[in-house]
Amino acid sequence: MSKYSPDIAIFLRCLYGGGAERILLNLARCFVEQELKVDMVLAKAEGSLLKQLPAEIRLIDLKAQSKLGTIPKLVQYLRREEPKSMLAALHYPCEIALLAKRIAGVSTRVVVSERNHLSLEAKRIPQLSVRLTPLAARLLYPWADGIVAISQGVGKDLANVTRLPLERIDTIYNPILTPEVFAKAKEPVDHPWFQPGEPPVIIAVGRLYPQKDYPTLLRAFARVHQVQPCRLVILGEGPEKDNIKDLICELGLQEDVAMLGFVDNPHAYMAHSAVFVLSSAWEGFGNVVAEALAVGTPVVSTNCHSGPAEILADGKYGELTPVGEPDAMAGAILKVLAGNIKQADSQWLNQFTIKYGAEKYLNALNIPAKVLV
Repeated sequence: MSKYSPDIAIFLRCLYGGGAERILLNLARCFVEQELKVDMVLAKAEGSLLKQLPAEIRLIDLKAQSKLGTIPKLVQYLRREEPKSMLAALHYPCEIALLAKRIAGVSTRVVVSERNHLSLEAKRIPQLSVRLTPLAARLLYPWADGIVAISQGVGKDLANVTRLPLERIDTIYNPILTPEVFAKAKEPVDHPWFQPGEPPVIIAVGRLYPQKDYPTLLRAFARVHQVQPCRLVILGEGPEKDNIKDLICELGLQEDVAMLGFVDNPHAYMAHSAVFVLSSAWEGFGNVVAEALAVGTPVVSTNCHSGPAEILADGKYGELTPVGEPDAMAGAILKVLAGNIKQADSQWLNQFTIKYGAEKYLNALNIPAKVLV
């Protein structure tokens, strides 16, 4: 056993710029502020977020060449360092962490974080590894010392998939709101559509994937555009980019839709927009919905499984529309543009803050906070 003996090890594939990786990195920073010893254990030390890893967090690069090859390397790490607890997220790091603990025979408390609606993903994504995820979770999640779901809907789905009692699953909403979010929201936007006197901007932020159902958003925008002048900005990259561009042309919206790709500061774009829209067919949580609420932008979202309805308090703090129905979405957008705005107060938003979430995760990891949050 190492003399270092981390309090918490966070295990991920890598540190690319996905939502889960960003949240785990933010949690790691918060844990360090609690005067805890933290290891960031990566199957491969790759990704754009590596440069944001604070010096106080020890980076462990397993240099694994495959999923199976990760298991013995993680076993070695667990036997050598014996961290008090390990938090794993995404697939298959969750399953690998549980297997590795079993093989290593250590006392490390392993908590797995489920971040999406497993049954829906397995039905809608043809990739074999995705289709096998529910089976892997059913076989291995019973070994977990703690299970966290990022929304109540994800937790209920996971209980059905794994056949575990719902009481074994803790719901911790994504701690997406950091001081940085609010600071960045105040920055200016260097784009002509956001200047005074221009038509209102509707904004969508998210990967260009089928899950996000941008066709419904575009068809809804086309209906809104027929009623009043407005523009649509889409932030994000992904494999559906060409299909989305084709539909923009088909609908004759080339002059009023801008696809800006990845931007360093989406929060400023959100804060300067008239409406934020999420058109997803399904979600685990919907980070961008909470972010838009926090920066004061009215929200229109599909009432998809799972997350947006919970963030919006079943419509109290934003408009919810059925999945895949552009007419309903257009009506909700027009309602907001007409001045019917619902906004959340700071007390409601507190449950999505990094400090609130970090305290909840520390409880799940059975690590006492050394400094009160």
